[in-house]
Amino acid sequence: MSSHAKPALAVIGGSGFYDFFDNEATHVEVETPYGAPSAPIAVGEVQGRPVAFLPRHGKNHEFAPHTLPYQANMWALRSLGVRRIFAPCAVGSLRADWGPGTVAVPDQLVDRTSGRPQTYFDGGGVHVSFADPYCDDLRTATIKSADDVLPMKGAGTMVVVQGPRFSTRAESRWFAGQGWDLVNMTGHPEAVLARELEMCYAAVALVTDLDAGLEEGSGVHAVDVFAEFKRNLVPFKDLIRRSVAAVTETDTCDRCRVHTGVSLPFELP
Repeated sequence: MSSHAKPALAVIGGSGFYDFFDNEATHVEVETPYGAPSAPIAVGEVQGRPVAFLPRHGKNHEFAPHTLPYQANMWALRSLGVRRIFAPCAVGSLRADWGPGTVAVPDQLVDRTSGRPQTYFDGGGVHVSFADPYCDDLRTATIKSADDVLPMKGAGTMVVVQGPRFSTRAESRWFAGQGWDLVNMTGHPEAVLARELEMCYAAVALVTDLDAGLEEGSGVHAVDVFAEFKRNLVPFKDLIRRSVAAVTETDTCDRCRVHTGVSLPFELP
């Protein structure tokens, strides 16, 4: 890949979102100190600008949320030149008024995962600021790119659970009782690893279901989640393309830089 084709922008596709480009794309295999990423990274164009695309779960959904190579994925994108990432994902809603087909651009994250490697800093006194986990520039680009097809919510708190199981009704009610809005299985550690590598990052969440505590019945089923995501995939992809096109700056914004006050324990690619 020539230097002028290095992508500063990237999209990480979630469940059911395994390709992105309508035009021709180049597939790049990247090895990292953390192994291979979920799949070769596709580099194509959006309105004449090079953009990288990585299917989070692999091309054929090989990886479950708790087995994803998060460190390799983020490192691979950074090594190709990426500085800003849109991260589409499927989520359950913890609010009855945010039904399936709603798009939310969360501004806060709660981590309820366990056992996932969630840092590149295994030594030294490095503590990364994460008070605001998502990039305001990218969030604004997505919010302004919304149309009338998919209802848009411009903020919200997303709680990330370990998976691969869905929540019990009691857990779901507990999450909702905390004032949290969305539940997801992949948003952490992806967001914090992006911050450690000084990449802007924004989750763009498509609601596929009401979580178990919000309605009667047999609970959430994966087949229904995938079906709802597929039903909205075309307008959701269109929204992501418009969001990418709306980004004017391609370097990391100042708020998403690490600012640890010490030298990094590795050389950023």
